[in-house]
Amino acid sequence: MDPQQQAIAEEFDRYRESYDDAVNRAIAFSGQKVESFTRAKAHDLLRTIASHFGSQRELNLLDVGCGIGNYHPFLTPVVGSVSAVDVSSACIAKAKERNPVVSYSVYDGDRLPYPDEKFDVAFCVCVIHHVPPGRWQQFVNEMCRVTRAGGLIVVYEHNPAHPLTRKVVHDCAFDRDAVLLTMAQSRALLEGAGCADVTTRSILTLPPMAGLAERLDGLFARLPFGSQYRALGRVT
Repeated sequence: MDPQQQAIAEEFDRYRESYDDAVNRAIAFSGQKVESFTRAKAHDLLRTIASHFGSQRELNLLDVGCGIGNYHPFLTPVVGSVSAVDVSSACIAKAKERNPVVSYSVYDGDRLPYPDEKFDVAFCVCVIHHVPPGRWQQFVNEMCRVTRAGGLIVVYEHNPAHPLTRKVVHDCAFDRDAVLLTMAQSRALLEGAGCADVTTRSILTLPPMAGLAERLDGLFARLPFGSQYRALGRVT
């Protein structure tokens, strides 16, 4: 692991037990907890892959940069299988405790430890802004390499155009050195990796209150006002 990746891994090792607390402190002004945002994005991911594949029951998903596995309890009851990797060995150990049905691995932040075309969907949630910018394209290229033709790459990121998002990133202890990506940059990364039908859309324009609010949030997808966004591409 190169020194930059090692530093990132060591930073997140320190938050193995306090990751949720650190995020909750940063978003306290919103009146929401990290689980609400996690649930909203997990549901968005499931709706996205269902609209592409139809049935989700046989799908193999890969979560790149999974942290302590917050998303996986929402996914494992619905899809065929979930695998996940992270550069932080301490976070992977915590994720294994919480989600024993998920296949976890530690990796070096460079090459994913899987053969070509193994997964139907590879996704990452607010991860690329922690990757050194010079490695952004390699990161997305690897997601595409391990995803089969016709599969999906799904990237969730903070929207740097949203002032409250910038506040949260500034106030979150492990985000202060993050380099946020615009929608255009994420689109370019997916296109640079050879993805087709690349789209971006806002999410979390409305507070994550589940149910109807999640559905209504889609009405604002074409506007650049969401606190986060989703970039989507099809592997060719």
